[in-house]
Amino acid sequence: MSFRPRDRILANLESIYRDAYERAKALGDQARMADLDAAYQREQLLLEVLLDIRDTLGALPASGESRADASPGADAITALERIRRITKLR
Repeated sequence: MSFRPRDRILANLESIYRDAYERAKALGDQARMADLDAAYQREQLLLEVLLDIRDTLGALPASGESRADASPGADAITALERIRRITKLR
């Protein structure tokens, strides 16, 4: 499966927020500018986590490529462990 590049996705997000931010700036709406800035940072962080999960799951072998001695749920367990490590906050 081919995924859209991470840089392209993040650039699209930035473009959407930049356009809205520029409109608010042209209107002199400081509150809207602050809201958009905070929303962009939040959305960027969430999107990067989702992209990390996508990349991790995409790197897993397909079920037909798994080792013959692996249990049927091994790939799912491995995926969940990787997701837990990615999202673990310290």
